[in-house]
Amino acid sequence: MRNFYIIVFFFVWVPLSAQIKTDIIIVGGGASGTMAAIQAARLGIEAVVIEETPWLGGMLTSAGVSAIDGNHRLPSGLWGEFRQHLYSYYGGPTAVETGWVSNTLFEPSVGNNILQKMVKDENNVQVLFEASWKNIRRADGGWLIDVQSKSKGKLTIQGKVLIDATELGDVMASLHVPYYLGMDSRSLTKESFALEEANDIVQDLTYVVTLKDFGKGADKTIKKPKNYVKEEFAGCCDVSDPATFNKDNNDCFKMLTYGRLPNNKFMINWPKKGNDIYLNVIENTPAERAKLLEEAKQMTLRFVYYIQSELGFKNLGIDYNEYPTKDGFPMIPYHRESRRLKAKSLFALQHIMTPFDTPEAYYRTGVVVGDYTIDHHHYKYGNAPEIDFVKIRVPSYNVPMGSLIPKDYEGLIVAEKSIGVTNIVNGATRLQPVVLGIGQAAGVIAALAVKQDVEPSRVSIRDVQSTLLDQKAYIMPYIDVAPTDPHFKILQKIGATGILKGVGIPYKWANQTWFYPEYEISEYELLDGLRNYFPSLKDNWTASGEPLTVKSYQDIVKAIDKEISIAAVKEILFQRGCSLPIDVHTKLNRRWTSVLLDAHLGLFERHIDFNGNIIK
Repeated sequence: MRNFYIIVFFFVWVPLSAQIKTDIIIVGGGASGTMAAIQAARLGIEAVVIEETPWLGGMLTSAGVSAIDGNHRLPSGLWGEFRQHLYSYYGGPTAVETGWVSNTLFEPSVGNNILQKMVKDENNVQVLFEASWKNIRRADGGWLIDVQSKSKGKLTIQGKVLIDATELGDVMASLHVPYYLGMDSRSLTKESFALEEANDIVQDLTYVVTLKDFGKGADKTIKKPKNYVKEEFAGCCDVSDPATFNKDNNDCFKMLTYGRLPNNKFMINWPKKGNDIYLNVIENTPAERAKLLEEAKQMTLRFVYYIQSELGFKNLGIDYNEYPTKDGFPMIPYHRESRRLKAKSLFALQHIMTPFDTPEAYYRTGVVVGDYTIDHHHYKYGNAPEIDFVKIRVPSYNVPMGSLIPKDYEGLIVAEKSIGVTNIVNGATRLQPVVLGIGQAAGVIAALAVKQDVEPSRVSIRDVQSTLLDQKAYIMPYIDVAPTDPHFKILQKIGATGILKGVGIPYKWANQTWFYPEYEISEYELLDGLRNYFPSLKDNWTASGEPLTVKSYQDIVKAIDKEISIAAVKEILFQRGCSLPIDVHTKLNRRWTSVLLDAHLGLFERHIDFNGNIIK
């Protein structure tokens, strides 16, 4: 008898991953990634954001660092807009001045809600929350990236420009784009404060937690954590200020109000014998990081227990409703330092301290401003090389566009804390308003690259700066030229040419640069400022220290074959709001000189390279 076998084939249909086409792919919905998406969308460009958590804002919200450091008097662009939303929500500026570390403090959940709304108001932005990414590759002059999203499953995103807005520069690392990590050598940075030899030491990180005051008589003391030793936190109430030489110390309540938030909440993010911890997890895998970061959480829990049991603040308990997590912690830790891009421009300490006296005129290329001092956290490393960072006195500054662009790699823009700055300078550029500004600048660069169908490295610096100014973002850190100033854009542009220079001042924790629009200018200052643009003035020494007048302005520009009549001067100034009686003897202050220069010579429109050199 023959055996007959019936073979049955079962066909299982496996769908190919869906594909989303967009203009810009932004990996990371943190502080910079969110701003990049909003800004690009407002310029008519589509963006997809890949975010690992269910929130937007990164260190501002998902890491719980909701006390803004710096830029209080520099409300640049989207940072100023975000702050205004906070004012509107809480009831004005004084309502968010609840802690002494900052002028702007808020609940992380409120910050997330505001950012979510800002993004939802933009039709050109799609955010993939709780999404992981892998396999980024170049394709057809653009990018493809595979994503696993909680809401959409597996999909592939195709885009023209890629922005690395991750917390640790993971995208550029995956692409093998060169970067630096740790403390730099002096031979690399040319910084007098840098070390002779480089190392891989990074700043301490913190796993922040939000406490809430549950009222007098409440006892919210947590279970005693493992490995708790109270001596670990002895001395945590030292609130002396190294930047202002304030020796007021040993005030435990003041230590806690450092990060007091609205609605009786407290940000626990304290460096001195507090919950900072040294964990260099940057080169680890995500799984390895998660395991190592448990120790950071345990450090914070030990500190919370110390606050409750030893300092007596039993009424302060973990607010389990602040974050969408079971343990009451934020979704991510606060990373103060990440990989740093090997960029077109390496922004170093000398470019902040003496911006007009370095071989690179990076100040001309600025796209982000900051005023915070050089602030590093190395309390927990143990024997980190001793650099007294806070005592490095600097004025406010602007970050060059070339710090966002890889030196030898196309199609990529790097944001967040991973831009091309030195380890020392990272202590200033890592702060929230600067990172928000980095995101806004990245959004502009990416949008213009898409519109012009060029690589980001080919986008005109002056086009980026002009677009940012249209968005009320600063390119020069002038504390006395607000976006509401009728000549804001003109004064910023003239400052970026270097013809008229600001005055930088190191000042406590909020450094300054002043333009002094109403001050007189000398004939010599104008002539000297024009030398870089007109070689024929190199050997011209005919200008004196006398105040500049209409007549002396006419004489100086005549020497460069740019003659202007008194009638033309009057027309330019009157059209732009000048009410002075104009004749040849009229003295011109810095404001009206800037107005004349902008309208008459248009030198801002001269293109520059990444070093700030004027392209002839």
